Amino acid sequence: MIFEHALFLSVYLFSIGLYGLITSRNMVRALMCLELILNSVNINFVLFSDIFDNRQLKGDIFSIFVIAIAAAEAAIGLAIVSSIHRNKKSISINQSNLLSN
Repeated sequence: MIFEHALFLSVYLFSIGLYGLITSRNMVRALMCLELILNSVNINFVLFSDIFDNRQLKGDIFSIFVIAIAAAEAAIGLAIVSSIHRNKKSISINQSNLLSN
């Protein structure tokens, strides 16, 4: 019973993140939706590791690596967004063209 609920939660978070990533015009919102997608993947790693391989913690360890990568992505992504906002005065994805002067 808990397997289905956790899997439904993961699918729900992934679909919200994917919809937000596709329709977002704000860079910060797109980064937040990407974090939702990574968290749903982490739920799947931990869930399937617990169900199929409960003696070894491969899914748990891999989810810790994904969390570390997500933290680095958030820090670097927000630094890039901050730099773009400082130069272009906008964080909209449609209006930011980094190739122009």
